[in-house]
Amino acid sequence: MIQEVPNTVIQDEYYAAVDLGSNSFHMVIVRVLSGSVQIVSKNKRKVRLAAGLDDELQLSEDSIQRGLDCLKTFREQLEDIPPSNIKIVATATLRIASNAAQFITRAEKVLNHKISVISGEEEARQIYLGVAYTSANQGNTLVVDIGGASTEVIVGRDMQPLHLTSVDMGCVTFMERYFPGGVLSENNFDKALAEAEALVSLHAPTFKCFDWQQCLGASGTPQAIVEILLKRGINDAIRLEYLFKLRDEVIASKHIDSLSINGLAESRRVIFPSGLAILIALFKQLRLNNMQISGGALREGIIYGMLDNYQRADRRSQGINQLVSRFHIDTAQSDRVKKVAISLCRQMCEQSNFCDFDTEALISSAAALHELGLHVGYKKFHEHGAYILTHVELTGFTTLQRMFIRDLVGMHRQEIDLSVFDNYQDDFKEMLINALRIVRISVILCTRRRDDTIPAPTLAVKGSQWTLSFGDGVLLAHPLVHAELIHETWLQHKAGWKLICQ
Repeated sequence: MIQEVPNTVIQDEYYAAVDLGSNSFHMVIVRVLSGSVQIVSKNKRKVRLAAGLDDELQLSEDSIQRGLDCLKTFREQLEDIPPSNIKIVATATLRIASNAAQFITRAEKVLNHKISVISGEEEARQIYLGVAYTSANQGNTLVVDIGGASTEVIVGRDMQPLHLTSVDMGCVTFMERYFPGGVLSENNFDKALAEAEALVSLHAPTFKCFDWQQCLGASGTPQAIVEILLKRGINDAIRLEYLFKLRDEVIASKHIDSLSINGLAESRRVIFPSGLAILIALFKQLRLNNMQISGGALREGIIYGMLDNYQRADRRSQGINQLVSRFHIDTAQSDRVKKVAISLCRQMCEQSNFCDFDTEALISSAAALHELGLHVGYKKFHEHGAYILTHVELTGFTTLQRMFIRDLVGMHRQEIDLSVFDNYQDDFKEMLINALRIVRISVILCTRRRDDTIPAPTLAVKGSQWTLSFGDGVLLAHPLVHAELIHETWLQHKAGWKLICQ
């Protein structure tokens, strides 16, 4: 029988989730403090459990030992967490291994805690919850998680999964099956891709019935690809054209030992070709235009599943409020600029096609955080703010959305660096430009930092020409704002945009 470990060190505000995946074992520990969830530790070990499966689905003793050795390193931290606040789950490989019970028994003795082997459907549900908690979304969202031995696909709305499935294909099992000996040939890649497409095609018609507004990839292969794109100076969502280019680079390497792509982590290199083939299949069969990276996955779903009250929380507001408090932002000024920015954003969206369903959320978040860098110092505080946003967690937003907010904060004042926009595709670039114009104008209108001194203009949008109409005598009554707007008109003119204030 599993005995609970007495806890005398850490109070019940600490929680831990452990995910025994087919490729990696993960552990995340969080602290619940003043209504917020703070990650205090993450541990990830490449175990490649699925690589130990033979034709009879028996796990080899070597792979079992790799897993147990990893869990011995996890146990020490888990001993400091109340047992009731720990949840450990196992996924695809331990669902199918014929000797899974042997591993589970030995692993439970190592951890002194019960392990739950969850179904593919339950795994998909938990993945969706992890994504929904950490990357708040509006409308229907498609979520994809490529694991070591299974791939989960889910479509949901807010916190509710609407349809989900688990497909028996993964980056470890496909690497063993279709790239024997590490040979990276066009023929091998095409075989892996064809099998992945065949498997996804069985579920594609149902998923395509849902009208989703965005697609999010949960860690793994999508995260690896984003890291590669960033090394290439591309701040963008994942697109099929990028995947095809990476496929050509993989095949050109000829062997896994020769595969070298700038930005690809060494720990991911061995299973990257198979994960890439699966991702291409998903893009083709589900007709995906692009994919962004979520802020969480299975571990986060497990954690938040233990915190029922967080199901009703606004994750984005939580994330913004945490930063406002942490960096001592003037909340009154933050709220003023945010309110003005939302008003201008809605006027812009009514008159143009510059907006998507998340435009207002991104603009209002950047407006709320525009003075983040003052915590460091006034000089170049916009750049300080962008730097901070590069390195801190911002709950409720995808990786690309966090980049948007970072760049809006980084350019909300002084000269406009047009080179920043070169890192975005045209559709994202257009939204960023117009969001930036709104944030910059909103900051100027709130210059005096008083609620009763904010002029409220009407915005007229005609392409890149924007007209702010204040009414007779308003600008004369606000000479400081007027002077700042004159200067801003010149800065926007230098950037190629026309701003008229009357």
